[in-house]
This record gives sequence, structure tokens and C-alpha cells, in this order.
Amino acid sequence: DGRTVCVGGWVKTGRVQGKGAFAFVELNDGSCASNLQVIVESELRPLADVTPTGTCLVIEGQMKRTPEGTKQPVELRATRIRHVGPCDPQTYPIAKTRMGPEFLRTVMHLRPRTNLISAVTRIRSNLAAATHRYFHDNGFVYVHTPIITTSDCEGAGEMFQVTTLLSQAENAAPKPSDEQLHAMKKDVEEQGNCVRTAKKEKNANIAQEIEKLESLKERLKISETALTCEGGIPRCQDGSIDYTQDFFGKPSFLTVSGQLQAEMYACALTNVYTFGPTFRAENSNTIRHLAEFWMIEPELAFADLEDVVACAEAYLKYCISYVLQNCGEDIQFFDKFIEKGLLERLVALKEKDFAVISYTKAVQVLQDSKQKFEYPVEWGMDLQSEHERFLTEKVFEGCPVFVTDYPKGIKAFYMRLNDDGQTVAAMDMLVPGVGELIGGSQREERLDILQERITASGLDLQPYQGYLDLRRYGSVPHAGFGLGFERLVQFVTGMDNIRDVIPFPRYPGHADF
Repeated sequence: DGRTVCVGGWVKTGRVQGKGAFAFVELNDGSCASNLQVIVESELRPLADVTPTGTCLVIEGQMKRTPEGTKQPVELRATRIRHVGPCDPQTYPIAKTRMGPEFLRTVMHLRPRTNLISAVTRIRSNLAAATHRYFHDNGFVYVHTPIITTSDCEGAGEMFQVTTLLSQAENAAPKPSDEQLHAMKKDVEEQGNCVRTAKKEKNANIAQEIEKLESLKERLKISETALTCEGGIPRCQDGSIDYTQDFFGKPSFLTVSGQLQAEMYACALTNVYTFGPTFRAENSNTIRHLAEFWMIEPELAFADLEDVVACAEAYLKYCISYVLQNCGEDIQFFDKFIEKGLLERLVALKEKDFAVISYTKAVQVLQDSKQKFEYPVEWGMDLQSEHERFLTEKVFEGCPVFVTDYPKGIKAFYMRLNDDGQTVAAMDMLVPGVGELIGGSQREERLDILQERITASGLDLQPYQGYLDLRRYGSVPHAGFGLGFERLVQFVTGMDNIRDVIPFPRYPGHADF
């Protein structure tokens, strides 16, 4: 009490009191949900300068305890204002009152100042910290996998292409006429004769003659290349794009997953994980999809499906416990304003043993339920969100559930084929409110079967030779899973739209900032 401090933040609200003698200013620096009440007297600064919402202030003052029963346990009595970053209340788009997420997406650069998005961001930060701490404390090695790749891990083909051919096309030389090409070849031939003569006569200008010859050859090469281009894009004889002239010399893409590369390190370091951005060029405008999102992908050597199920459950429970311990105030905010009962749900989840059911059994349960679904349930189909949520919310009464052993036709080529030849050793973790949160599998470690699966998926074996080498040289049983980080943030906060749990969402037509 009475200690002098210096604080900085942005004004949430400001109220002039005492007939203009002083103002109560609610200041927040984003470090927590609570504001600090500051009493500013008019002698320090015109109150109209320091009370508008959005104004940035740096204030020195004395901390004082407030009377018992007051909302704030302490307040700051300002003695000096060191900085004012003015904010025009007539044009500032962030109001004192609550605003919907839809509007906030139109002011992406300012929405972190709202209670909602700042709380989401703190939760996201703590979930990232929990992720690294869990894997580090359990002996996993953090591996940075590449963002640019030549392989399609998922086999879906919905990938963003990385190329310099388009920028080159804008500056491409025009196609030469036959006469122009003939003249350029003649110029090269004549300059070649000049160089030979200069060498024979030991002419002092031989260096300049050679330089001129090289320049003419380069001009001819560019013109000959232009003959093979369509719209400035180099083409092969069959009309396909000639990627040998692209930056990487072959088709390249933004990654959809770091799994294949993580497996390479797991087959040497045993337990690894990667945590980074991934991309999907899926033209989807739903509340569940993004074009850019973050994935957490651990890989465990000497492990099977049962091991990876146990790891996924332990990881999720650790994250929940970490957030409950470190973000209590923010969780209470979401429990009050976003999802009633959220806190109770999270507390109960970390105490439960997750359920496990096979895909075949799950389909039978769904069919026997007589529930009317938008998509009727049949064996061999990919379960939809409505099916996943019915299982975890109704059948298992709010308990997360692992669905295992999916039909091979709806899962990726790298998942281990079961002995029945029809299903693979895969699992999806389904959670209330979200549906699928985690997807994983035991990886196919048998070379011959993996080659057959890649080919059957319509993929070229060549880009996967390094992946296949892991099976040729010291193959090891291993397993792993992938978790979409934004869906984890949704699950923990109760937020409906995935676009509101990532700082700068990327989706069709939107890539601002």
C-alpha cells in the first residue's frame, strides 16, 4: 500500500467524476483479463485526453488498497502521466460494449484488444506452452519439419503450390519469329569467328570479344526457351509444365503435414514431435476449416496403436490441467459468456478414463440408435461430425472416445493394414462439442505392403523413396498422431468458429495482414 509503480496499457473505459475534477480509468495491458482502476486528476492532464476507449497510457502513481467490498482490491492513484497515445472515439471501431466475432473479423488488427480475443490468445499461448512442456518432460525431441515439400502426406491433392514460374512468366521474353531466331544464330556464329580470329592474332581485345559472344549465346538461349513456353510458362514436348526450370526443379507445395519427416527422425531418435503451420487448399467456408492451421504431430518408435492412444489421452489431460491451473480467470470468462458449464466439463474430463470402440462397433451403435442423421450411416463411410458428436455426447455421455480400426479405403496409405485386410490400425479421438480432435495410427512398417498402399492411392512412388528407405534399412514398429491445434483451442474455450481461435485466419478470399 502506497508503493510507487509505473504501468502501461490501453483504456477499456473512462468515466469523468467529481464535476470534472478526476476520472476513473480502467487500464489493461493484455497480461490478464482483469483491469487496473486508475484515478487521474484533471491537474495532470485534460481528462478528455485520457478517458477515450483505446487510448494508450503510461502512468506513474501510488498503489492503494480499496475499501472492503469494492470490486477492485487495489487501485492506482496517478501522480504522473508519462505517455498518451491518443485514440479518436469518433472513429475507433472497438466499442465499450460486447461485439460479435463476425464484426471483429473485419477489424482483425484491432480485435486482440477485446476481452474475447485477448482471452483466446492467452489460452492459446498456454496450450502451446503445455504442449512443449508435456513432450519435453516425457523425453520427446522437438523436430522442425519443412514447410515446403514435394510429397503429399494425406494423398488428398488439395495443396498450395510453391513456384517461381509465374513471376518468371511476367518477365518472359516474347516468342521470336523464325527470322529473328535465324538472325540471332547468325550473330553467334559471326561472333564466334571473331573470337577465333582474335585468339589466333593474340588481339588485346580478346576478353571483350569473348564477353560479347557469351552475351549473344545467352540471348539465343532465352529466345529458344521462349519457343517452348505457353503464356510464359515453360512446357515439355507433351505440353505439360516443365518443372525442371522451376526453383526446386520439381513440383513443390506447402506442407499438409510434417508427419513423414517426423517419422524419419523417430526412426533414429525414438520419440519426436513437430509443432508448426500446415496448409490445405480446400475451398471450404465452414466454421471448422482453415487454409492455414497449426498441427502437433508426435511420432513414437517401438510403439503400436495402443501406445499412441495412451499418449494422446495423457497429452490432452495434461493440457487441460495446465490451462485450469494457469488460466483460471480466462476459463471463467468463457464459462460465463461462451459456454455455460465449460469449467465443469474440463474439470470432469481430466478425471475420466476415455472410452475405446472399434469403427465397426461404432457404426452398429449409430445404426441401432434410430437417430435421424443428415448423412445415413453405412460401414465404409467416413464418419461425419454429427456422428462423432452423437457418439461422444450421447452414447458415451460427454466422455471422450477413441474410435479405432477404420476401413482402409477412407484412411491414408501410411496406416498399418490389419490382419483382416480390410481395416487399418487407426484411431480418432472424439470429444464433446468438437467431434474429431486427434487422428492417429500405427504406421505401416512392412515395405512391400506400404509400396502397394502408395500405388493404390494413385501416388508416384518416387517422391517417397526416402520414406520407403526407413522400411528397407532397420524398419521399426512405430505410431503417431496429429492434432489440429486450433480445434484444441476451440475445445478448451468453447468457441464455435475456428476463425476466432487463430490470430490471423486464412480461408478462401481472406489473407489480410
